[in-house]
This record gives sequence, structure tokens and C-alpha cells, in this order.
Amino acid sequence: MNELRPATPAVSEPSTLVTQDGVVLRARRWEPPRSLGTSVILAHGLSSSKDDPRLVAVAKALAADGYDVLSYDARGHQDSGGLCTLGDRERLDVGAAVAWARERSDHVVPVGASMGAIAALRYGVSDPLLDGLVSVSCPAVWRLPRNARALAATGMTRTRAGRWFARHQMHVRLAREWLDPEPPGVLAVRLVVPLAVVHGGRDRFVAPREAVRLASAAPRARLILVPEMGHAFDPSAVEAIRTAVRWVVSESTRPATA
Repeated sequence: MNELRPATPAVSEPSTLVTQDGVVLRARRWEPPRSLGTSVILAHGLSSSKDDPRLVAVAKALAADGYDVLSYDARGHQDSGGLCTLGDRERLDVGAAVAWARERSDHVVPVGASMGAIAALRYGVSDPLLDGLVSVSCPAVWRLPRNARALAATGMTRTRAGRWFARHQMHVRLAREWLDPEPPGVLAVRLVVPLAVVHGGRDRFVAPREAVRLASAAPRARLILVPEMGHAFDPSAVEAIRTAVRWVVSESTRPATA
């Protein structure tokens, strides 16, 4: 018998996820009116959150399409535990969300934006059972543009004063060390699942050429450039992300479980 579903996506109250290294994350779920059997994980960027209106707009659109959507405050952000490592140990955050999703859906697709895209790729190379990945505004190499926004980000993450500002003004607790992990372009080469790359023509933090480089590195990829889109979960990205998720699901070779 078919389970009755609400006419619009049902939003859960905040709950928790626990990562492999014991960090507690605050999470939220958007349940679709009629499920397609696929869960989508939304991983936000630096200084964002699961309750950012731009992320919520993406979550609602995907839930209305029939996907079970889960997001969370990454480590070091808002009321989640731990320290932010700019996408490195955040791979464990993605892993905790994927484990939760697999208890409810046959198929799982992480969608990461900026720092969240780095984390999703870092996790994705270790999990061939994913149906695929969607990266939004992801760099291919560790290189920042020479503009005020990039300089501000560097100062915030690399200096004591910047970390103080991030903690007290942005509710982000940053780790002191930068471990110089492999860049996303190197990770993409090792992906065995489909990768959809969404990027904005007006992104002033990560140049569009990075998206081209990232998509070219992955064995199975689709590049979606949005001329009017800015950085991360920009309002102009919603339709492109919906298209990207549909493409990843259609490209997946994993059968549904019995």
C-alpha cells in the first residue's frame, strides 16, 4: 500500500548526526510529497548553514521534485561541534549524512557548494556506492583570485585576528592548521561515479575556468555554466542544480535495492 504523503515538502525540526570522529552536527530534513527513492545531501560553504535562505530554496525545490533532502551545519559552524577545516575533515560530515540517508533511500547524491563541494569530492573518492556527486562553485586547484573577497577570506582563515572575527561575528570556529590536502582537480580524476559541475559566470571567488578544469578531470562529468549565477547556492543556481541532480540520477548504474 502506498504511504500517504503531504502535498508540500515536510520540514523536520533540527536533529543530530554524529560523524566518524565523534563530532555532533545539527541537521534538518525536507521530506518530499512523493518520494523517488533518492536522498540528496546538501553541504553548504564556509560561513553558511542549513538554515541559509539560499540553501533552503534549493532544498525546497529538490524536495518538490521528489527527493528526500538532508542538510546540516558543518563542523565548526553554528551549533554543530568541532572545528572547520575548510573542506578537509568535512568529508566526515558528508559521510555521516550519507550513512543517515542510506537508512531511508536506495540512492544517495551529495550536492556540495564551495567548501561543501570540496568535502563532497573528498568523501566521494572513497565511496563508489554513491550514485554520483554535484559540485557547485568548486575550485580545481588551490589558487585564489586577486580581489578583495579572496584577500578577506585568506586573512580570516590564516590569522589569529581573522579566526577571532569568524568565531564571534560569523559563528564559525576555524582550525589553526591548514593541512594542504589534495586539490579537487586531483580528486576528480579518481571518481568512479558521475559528477555534475555547476558554476556561475559571475562567480568572483572561483573563476569559471576552474569548473571547466574540474569537469575535464573527471571520467564521467557534465558541466553546467550559468551566466547570471554568482557563488555557491546563488538564487540563479536553483534550476541548474535541479538539472544536475536529475542528470546524475539518470547516469547512475546502481540498481535499486530489493
